[in-house]
Amino acid sequence: MSENAIPTTLKLMPYGFYALGSHSDDDDNLMVCNWLTQVSFEPQLVALGLQITSHTYGVIQKGGVFAVSILRQEDEEAIKPFTKSRTKNPDKMKDAQFTPGEKTGSPVLDAAAAYIECKVVNVFETGGDHNIILGEVIHAEVRQEGKPGDTLNLPEVGWSYAG
Repeated sequence: MSENAIPTTLKLMPYGFYALGSHSDDDDNLMVCNWLTQVSFEPQLVALGLQITSHTYGVIQKGGVFAVSILRQEDEEAIKPFTKSRTKNPDKMKDAQFTPGEKTGSPVLDAAAAYIECKVVNVFETGGDHNIILGEVIHAEVRQEGKPGDTLNLPEVGWSYAG
């Protein structure tokens, strides 16, 4: 057994794998994310764990909105261009295939099977390297019917972002 079971145990938690779109007056960005979950029915809220040094964090702080593109497992290739940061790939949006969200203007991947758009209602500073952004879902669209098991997720891709 591991000396420190915490990282090993956290890596056992399955996570979805999404494209996070952010928008402010002068900037659009897409990145991958996986620390996302619904936390309330009324109002419909999601919580997003986001690294505070990421480019997207600053765009969301400025714009106050974001969108989450949900992809099917077979559309894994559509998300790969957004796995590198803007620092490592400053031109990643140049060839991005996206449409601005109807309510927020945040980028939504054209390959998305479904998406949600959110307005930020609170940011919780954790004192760690990620903060929690609480977003109210203000719009959603299902483009392709499916089941949760069809959705792209980290275990299916073979990656881990936990521990």
